Amino acid sequence: MLLLDQLTKWWAVQTLATRTIHVVWTLQFNLVENRGTAFSLVRSGGQFIGPIAIVVVAVLIRQGRGVSSRLGAVALGLVLGGALGNLLDRAVRGDAGFMQGPVVDFIDFRWWPVFNVADIGVVVGGILLVLVYAFAPEPGDQGATDG
Repeated sequence: MLLLDQLTKWWAVQTLATRTIHVVWTLQFNLVENRGTAFSLVRSGGQFIGPIAIVVVAVLIRQGRGVSSRLGAVALGLVLGGALGNLLDRAVRGDAGFMQGPVVDFIDFRWWPVFNVADIGVVVGGILLVLVYAFAPEPGDQGATDG
């Protein structure tokens, strides 16, 4: 996820700096520097977002040791890869200070906030994690029988 995210962002910066590419229907590739939260829901507060994301990543890594299913591991990998991709952008892009660089967004439906591959990983992985934990058997339920 991390490699795919960074490769697509590199492509976007190289290709979309001077143009927008219409793909199909309302989908276009349009370069946007996001200094706020995911999906540009909050456009400021960059000085807080990076450090909070570092804490979230650390907690997910710690919690990840308890993931016992393959689907749970994939979900956690998607979330972590996406979070690390956007953190890497904040760390290395721009010179506004510690963890205040912009995140490169470029997938634009024109009716939804512009996003990137890392955001897809975080959202899809997060949904999968919720499903994994919602439908995971309770501890002690393995092999239990009635009667």
